[in-house]
Amino acid sequence: MFVPVGGGGLIGGIGAHLKNRFPGVKVIGVEPIESASMYESLKRGAPFTLDRVGTFADGVAVRRVGDETFRVAQEVVDEIILVSTDEICAAIKDIFEDSRVIVEPAGALAVAGLKRYVERESTKGGTLIAINSGANMNFDRLRHVAERAEIGEHREAVLAVEIPEQPGAFLRFCEALGLRNITEFNYRYAPGSTARIFVGVSLQRGNGEAAEIVAQLKSQGYAVLDLSDNELAKLHVRHLVGGQAPGLKDEVLYRFEFPERPGALRAFLTAVGNSWNISLFHYRNHGSDYGRVLAGVQVPSEDRPKFTQHLARLGYTYSDETANPAYRLFLHAAS
Repeated sequence: MFVPVGGGGLIGGIGAHLKNRFPGVKVIGVEPIESASMYESLKRGAPFTLDRVGTFADGVAVRRVGDETFRVAQEVVDEIILVSTDEICAAIKDIFEDSRVIVEPAGALAVAGLKRYVERESTKGGTLIAINSGANMNFDRLRHVAERAEIGEHREAVLAVEIPEQPGAFLRFCEALGLRNITEFNYRYAPGSTARIFVGVSLQRGNGEAAEIVAQLKSQGYAVLDLSDNELAKLHVRHLVGGQAPGLKDEVLYRFEFPERPGALRAFLTAVGNSWNISLFHYRNHGSDYGRVLAGVQVPSEDRPKFTQHLARLGYTYSDETANPAYRLFLHAAS
């Protein structure tokens, strides 16, 4: 039996009943890594006050468990499992896909702990029960949950990669990945010979596959850093890749749409070609029928008619955003 733990009342009551009626049943508490008050208390043998707690799973964000609930937990709890924010988001998605019910982060804790237990123990068969304890979900959290669920399920890796700052480098990088599905691609031109890109890659086999991808890219000469467990990168940096590029000239900005399928991004880059330098690129696969790309391209004024003709031949839906005020304010190179 997997039970979410905040102050300890729920697991104390469930544990006391189960151990009295069915002493062979394991009672396993589940807490967020950043709110592990019961875990720390049981480890130390006395109620322990955390300096701070994370508030993502606010229903269990407790700095100190109760004295009586701690005493009961010592008698009836077999283990406390700690889970990450990404694992909680993945559990919310699992519950929704199974039942079309959206639980709050604290309500999904037990499922996240159950999944971690099964993975750790390689469990097959048996009876595993998780308590889903609440559905007080704020609508504005859903975007964050959806963003992090794929990483929590080990279905996406987030990588920082260095590539040559030259035309055609994006396409060669996609070819180095082979047929793997790219879920996100963020880049902004910076002076120098090396470009740094922020890339999301879809995983098919879960744990261990990200390391294989990193090794594959390194074998082809790319400098790679796996950021899948880097909270700062996932929470902030992925949305801040960009800014104004000093000294950048002749940039035009376009939005594109293309049919979404494995290899679609590589096909798009192949069609765009390497006659002009890509100076900004943002792509995120949202699981829809069409992929959306924002691309900046350096096109000298005398090349604009030729570039426009090339875009018309591509067959993709596109729009010129060079005059968009948001671009001019935040991304356009200062003259």
